[in-house]
Amino acid sequence: MRIVIVEDNISVAKGVAYRLRDEGHAVDMLHDGAEADQFLRSDGADLVILDIKLPGQSGIDILKAMRNRGDDRPVLMLTAQSETSEKILGLDAGADDYLIKPFEMDELSARIRALSRRKERPGHAIQTISDLTFDATARMVVGPDGPLTIPRREVTLFETLLAAKGRTVSKQILLDNMYGTGSDVDEPVVEVYVSRLRKRLKSHSIEIRVQRGIGYLMQETPK
Repeated sequence: MRIVIVEDNISVAKGVAYRLRDEGHAVDMLHDGAEADQFLRSDGADLVILDIKLPGQSGIDILKAMRNRGDDRPVLMLTAQSETSEKILGLDAGADDYLIKPFEMDELSARIRALSRRKERPGHAIQTISDLTFDATARMVVGPDGPLTIPRREVTLFETLLAAKGRTVSKQILLDNMYGTGSDVDEPVVEVYVSRLRKRLKSHSIEIRVQRGIGYLMQETPK
């Protein structure tokens, strides 16, 4: 899953990002409210972690703008304030959940899992291709003999290509989903992960094809 963190406390943001990346998520970090508002108008993230107190523009205003333009992505709001009024403001603006700082990382992870399950449409969390089943909530690829052991970044790669339903996905989009927008990672890294994943999928009659100069697509092969 791709997650945006909007938090002006850089140490808190980095701590959350480290935990989420360790769990296999791609993460984008922003520390200014006005910049975050512009970013969220065109990004492709699945979930937003949004602090209320931000320079440039408040988290409440950012959230209201999201909901006014029909952006219904799950939003988990963060604040150092524990007053009921702060919670009401966030929830009335359209927040899906609320977490008061300081918080335990295990609780944050649990809240994100819950929001992910709540957001999934019926039948969307479980997808199949050939003889493999992908559980988006558990982030698990299961074959005829049970779960496959696949490193987390390859799971993200698999998930992105699967969601494209046979359409070509650019290297940059794959890179953004695996590492987050603006990450200091070059596109050739994608080739390495594609090569590794391709070998794992070959015995399941699934191929990853390259479109030179465009990107990659994943499809079943005749058995």
